[in-house]
Amino acid sequence: MTKPVAEAAAAFDPRAWLSAGLIDKAVDLGAALLIMLVGWWLARRLVNLVDRALQRMQAEDILRGFVRNAVFAALMVVVVIAALQKFGVPTTSLLAMLGAAGLAIGLALKDSLSNIASGLMLIVQRPFKAGDSVQVAGVEGVVEQVRIFTTRMRTYQNELIVLPNSEITTKPIINLTYKPVRRADISVGIGYGERVDRAREVLLAVAKANPAVLRKPASEVLVTGLGESSVNLVLRAWIKTDVFVDTRSDLTEAVHRELTDAGISIPFPQRDVHVYQHAVDGERVDGRVDDIVAKAAATASD
Repeated sequence: MTKPVAEAAAAFDPRAWLSAGLIDKAVDLGAALLIMLVGWWLARRLVNLVDRALQRMQAEDILRGFVRNAVFAALMVVVVIAALQKFGVPTTSLLAMLGAAGLAIGLALKDSLSNIASGLMLIVQRPFKAGDSVQVAGVEGVVEQVRIFTTRMRTYQNELIVLPNSEITTKPIINLTYKPVRRADISVGIGYGERVDRAREVLLAVAKANPAVLRKPASEVLVTGLGESSVNLVLRAWIKTDVFVDTRSDLTEAVHRELTDAGISIPFPQRDVHVYQHAVDGERVDGRVDDIVAKAAATASD
């Protein structure tokens, strides 16, 4: 037992506390219960006032829920301490004991405390909110709820992911729906015998024909490299975030269709394989395979 705990335990004598008159204790108990009831009612009212203030400030649901719980817990701690003090329990000694025990528990649960601190950072900094699509800690999905210890996400396959908050704050966070507009990059390769300017016209026409593609910023086509089998291009089109996935799919399909209709080839990687025959002594033998086999058979018959 640590020294603060021992001193607190020595200061609180249950026998002396029970030696007081039962009538006085009954009165104190009634007063303590009244303090608990009135304190609980006031705490609920204050929490509702704080919640309405956060609503007027247009605070997010995650922040509102955390603040409600934190304010209510803090107020109830004050109410309980006041009730115990009215009942005659020496709260100073009790708080010393709880503080020492809390220190020991905190050291034992340092990982959990790290998750709590990370949860507070997520709530205060708000890198994402409920309903956002994010990439974090190697997973991608939709944020459902940020809790004290964990964050709950839903994958696009409707699977539940529960991540410790410390895993999120220590890694990069990519919020895919934070901005109202996103850019789709659609890569395509054309043959070396094709004209780049003609392919650019076709790709820009594809972007212009799609009503979901924004006119500003304007779409553009860039040459990104000279590959082994193709000249590599990329169509950059700006799309509203809420229709990004469907529009990108439509654009990819239209790019393939329109380039084909325009007679512009989309090559694929090819390899030329050369087969050489060698005699028994390792010398290279030129000619058709059938001739080589026939010559070998004739040599064997002789």
